[in-house]
Amino acid sequence: MKVKIKVWRQAGPNEKGAFKTYDVDGILPEMSLLETLDVLNEQLTKAGEEPVAFDSDCREGICGACGLMVNGMAHGPRRKCTSCELRMRHFGEGAMITVEPFRARAFPVIKDLVVDRSAFDRIIAAGGYTSVNAGSAPDANSILIPKDKAEKAMDSAACIGCGACVAACPNASASLFVGAKITQFSLLPQGQAERDRRALRMVAQMDEEGFGNCSNHAECEAACPKGISISNIANMRREYMHAGRVYEEHAGGGGAG
Repeated sequence: MKVKIKVWRQAGPNEKGAFKTYDVDGILPEMSLLETLDVLNEQLTKAGEEPVAFDSDCREGICGACGLMVNGMAHGPRRKCTSCELRMRHFGEGAMITVEPFRARAFPVIKDLVVDRSAFDRIIAAGGYTSVNAGSAPDANSILIPKDKAEKAMDSAACIGCGACVAACPNASASLFVGAKITQFSLLPQGQAERDRRALRMVAQMDEEGFGNCSNHAECEAACPKGISISNIANMRREYMHAGRVYEEHAGGGGAG
């Protein structure tokens, strides 16, 4: 196969970027988009040009590092598919493929297709964890969890933090990511001790990072490679409102838990 790759080139965060088009030959239909970028980079290196910078790690749709805008869509045109799982057979001979970085103020471009997604790390550090004593793992049956809640928690925990929800949202909102992380812990006994503090801190950090507000377009759910439901956003709002009431009652001497 031979394709054309129209890729965003930007030398650094403070440099002006632009699209540049390359012809790439010798592509196999079973190759992924990232493998095609590898072929392009081999071609550029042989020609003495700077290779295209892009993120990747597992290349199995697990880590979330490979987030790219492909033909104007986060991760590309296929549903529930990461950029590294997108195969060239989905484009065809002679296709023009436009590849660019995720666009969001909170995800500044570092170089070419690489963006700084450390804002997600800071949101997690604000409350996306449980504080437990270190030691050996407890017996699996020592904490009983209803099956329906365990399954819902796992559905939320499937989020890989790729940022596609932010890139797809017209407001660059991180509500689906934050909602999934808050929901995951709110359903489990281990998350109850810090439940209210978690919701307040994670939402506050999300706002501080400069993400936009959710306006229920549902583009985030459509772009999510793991199919995370926007019901997580509704739950995040409930958790946040509940936490606010609890803290107000504590401040007023109501003594609510």
